[in-house]
Amino acid sequence: MATTNDIKNGTVLKIDGQLWNIIEFQHVKPGKGGAFVRTKMRNITSGKVVDRTFNAGAKIDTATVDRRDYQYLYKDGTDFVFMDTEDYDQIHISAEAVGDAANFMLENQNVLIALNEGAPLYIELPPSVTLEITYTEPGLQGDRSSAGTKPATLETGYEIQVPLFLETGTKVKVDTRDGSYLGRVND
Repeated sequence: MATTNDIKNGTVLKIDGQLWNIIEFQHVKPGKGGAFVRTKMRNITSGKVVDRTFNAGAKIDTATVDRRDYQYLYKDGTDFVFMDTEDYDQIHISAEAVGDAANFMLENQNVLIALNEGAPLYIELPPSVTLEITYTEPGLQGDRSSAGTKPATLETGYEIQVPLFLETGTKVKVDTRDGSYLGRVND
């Protein structure tokens, strides 16, 4: 058993049979009364984010989470197939567990997969990835303003908003947390 003093970002807690990932935490020592820990947690299965306060020093149940490097191989029906980069074992992960990460994954890309007792919990991607635009409407000649945007389809099939001057075949950097355009990548 751990205590609230052991809480860090990324810690996974077991509360009422469900797993919760700590996104943010803050130790608070008010002038009057006992100290406490204020946390923001995400439910690993549902994705729901909640705020929760614990008394300082209270016992908490932490879950053992093993984060390992895997390589994304291919999509098999609704499942995604990954290979462990250390022992070359392959695992199938459902589309629900992969979630929004599917919008930014290319074959042979390395990802970090969090496992609890052998069951995949979620996939961690780098903060940004480089993807190629496979289709976008042609921009107007001379339109180099940063004010306008247009939809563009990436090589993963995901659609983002990009500046008007970008064309099909351009490589762009995309934020994997919210799917926003970060900039053009020159080869």
